[in-house]
Parts: sequence; structure tokens; C-alpha cells
Amino acid sequence: MPVARLLLLTLLACLGLAARAEPLRIVSEPWAPYVYEEHGEIRGLDYEASAEVFRRLGVEVEWSLQPWKRCLMELESGQADGVLDIFHTDERESWMVYPAEPLSKVEFVLFHDRQRPYPFNRLDDLRGLKVGVSPGYWYADPQFRTSPLFTREAAPTHEANLGKLVRDRVDLVVNDRLAGRFLIHKMGLAGKVGEHARVISRDRLYLSFRRTPELERLAGRFSAELLRFKQEPAYAQLKSRYQATAASLDGNR
Repeated sequence: MPVARLLLLTLLACLGLAARAEPLRIVSEPWAPYVYEEHGEIRGLDYEASAEVFRRLGVEVEWSLQPWKRCLMELESGQADGVLDIFHTDERESWMVYPAEPLSKVEFVLFHDRQRPYPFNRLDDLRGLKVGVSPGYWYADPQFRTSPLFTREAAPTHEANLGKLVRDRVDLVVNDRLAGRFLIHKMGLAGKVGEHARVISRDRLYLSFRRTPELERLAGRFSAELLRFKQEPAYAQLKSRYQATAASLDGNR
């Protein structure tokens, strides 16, 4: 194949999404400070990083925040092109493509009512307790996901989980450390809710795409541009801004 034709085909492939008749549709569930809505605008560390990457790639995006299970259903059915802030699992590989570069790293911990701390050093300490979880969420530690020692009770939102905690309807709540602190601060619960130091599991958050040839190419471009952005001062400033609230709560365990 002549070099000029090869370069033309490569250019057309790269511009394919930019020339779409409709914008790319990306869905996610609110999970502050990574992605959430405030005063009618979507904000968040991972949202703003992703939006900047798409801007640099020249890709127009339509964003939608909705319940997590609906996000997955829309992606699987083809109603959405991608989902923001999802964990990588082998089971999802057949119908999702993940960029090589993650958006954020997270660590899940247990939050407790300060009046009922329930010391937690090993899984057996949870025996007989009720732990608030989020429906459809993936917890990387298989023992925590499947242990019969305690009961897992789902709530429709992260706010609802913390509300149940302070009303003594669950004994503990599992959430990402940064997300939990951010929400505790927002709900004015810093004096009522603390956290355990032990990490249950660590994971990475990605913006995954529906598995099509066009979106697979976009995933590669997104990953490369995200990595470049992360090496710039602008990303460090963005990350620092969203970590500030969590840092202010660091001693409130």
C-alpha cells in the first residue's frame, strides 16, 4: 500500500469520532469527588480530567449521570458509548474496552458512627454486623465480597448509606476513602462519622468504552492523551483541589 494512502487511512481513523453526526454519549453515577453534579453542572476530578482529554482530541461528548445499574445496561445495549469511573474486571472484557491508563486509584475502607466504632482489624471482627454497600459496585477483595460472617445491605445512594449509619440502621459503611470523606464533609457529618485505617481493597477507576472497532481506537488515543495530561502542572492542580477536603478530614478517624 502506498505510504500516502496509508497515512490518509490512519488520519481518517483518528478523525472518525470527531466527525460523528452525534456526540459521544458517556454515562456515570454521581460519586463525589470523582464525578457529581453541583448547581446544575457536572464536576469532579475524573470528569474534568476526561472532559479535558476529549477536548484535546476534538471529540464532542454528551454526559449523563444516572443510577449505576442503568449505566451498565445502557452501555451493554448500545445506548451509551462509554461509562466513567468503572473498575476493570475480566467478565467485562468481552463487551468493554479499557484504556491502558486509569483515571484514579481508590482504596475502600469502612466508615463507622463515632458512638459505635466497632474495631476492625480482621474480617472476623465483622461477624454478625450489617455493612452498607452500593448496588452493582465491585469490591476487589473476594473475601469481603463473599464472606458469610456479616450481612451486606445495599442502599440506593452513598448519601443514603451514611444516613442509615448515623440512624443505627447499619453498623458500618464501605466506601472509597476520598469519596467517603468528601461526602461526610458535604453532609455535615464530620463530628458523627469516622473511618477505620485498614484498607479493605485497592482498585483503579477507568473510562471504559463499548467494544466496537471505532471505540477501541478511541480508547488508545484517550489513554495516550490522559497520560500526557497527568504529567502537566494543570492536572496536579486539579487533583490537589479535590483532595483538599479529604486532607482536612484526615485526622477524624
